[in-house]
Amino acid sequence: MPNDVSADVNGRVAIVTGAGRGLGRAMAMGLASAGAKVVLVAAREKGEIEAVAAELGPDRALPLVADVTDEAACQRVADAALEKFGRIDVLVNNAGRGMKYVSESFMTEPTQFWNVPLATWKLVIDTNVTGPFLMARAVAPQMIAAGWGRIVNISVSRATMRRAGFSPYGPSKAALESETLIWSQDLDGTGVTVNALVPGGATLTGMIPDSFPDHLRGTLLPPEIIVPPLLWLASPASDGVTGKRFDASRWATETDPNEAAKAALDTAGWT
Repeated sequence: MPNDVSADVNGRVAIVTGAGRGLGRAMAMGLASAGAKVVLVAAREKGEIEAVAAELGPDRALPLVADVTDEAACQRVADAALEKFGRIDVLVNNAGRGMKYVSESFMTEPTQFWNVPLATWKLVIDTNVTGPFLMARAVAPQMIAAGWGRIVNISVSRATMRRAGFSPYGPSKAALESETLIWSQDLDGTGVTVNALVPGGATLTGMIPDSFPDHLRGTLLPPEIIVPPLLWLASPASDGVTGKRFDASRWATETDPNEAAKAALDTAGWT
């Protein structure tokens, strides 16, 4: 296949947060199918990550229950990955909390920011902004020492960052893209890159509420759409590419991966 970079991902070790369902599960399975060993992290859904690990086998997967908002828990994930597999090559910051924590009807009845409970605001911000920071901080020293590494932050469309009624989810993802840009500069010259990756539209994941109209569910993107650009980012083909944003919906799977990457490439941030 012209877009196959599996050989370059084979043997690498990846940590995927929020790995039990949706995008996280798709990315974990995709990485494993390419030969990577995967550390599957979830805050609560032990059964889900254990089910994924059972599919992959004990030599290829390590399920860990860890809350990414907990500094010690993030460090335990990094330590366990090193103990089990001896290295950390890729971190996928996917764990996140969406607007359904504000309201199940957020798609049709926007909630004004002044009606968002403070506890809900903190929950979303801590998971979507502080969580990626704590995980990246836990793995960066090992990646820097190895002279190679990948941090991939799963973001959203810019329209979501600007949409009325989307506090605090929109602001949290805007902050994540700021982290992407700043961290890429901090890590410049180390061999460790930081990029944002988006599905490219509303995706069929647990963040879609039950109230979402059934007749529109067919328009949602499949979670697996995000796998091809992730595999490219996890491979040496993306060496030197950092501080960027990639749109999976623009990734042409039938073309050469480097050409597909050019077509999906965007500037991280809000321009």
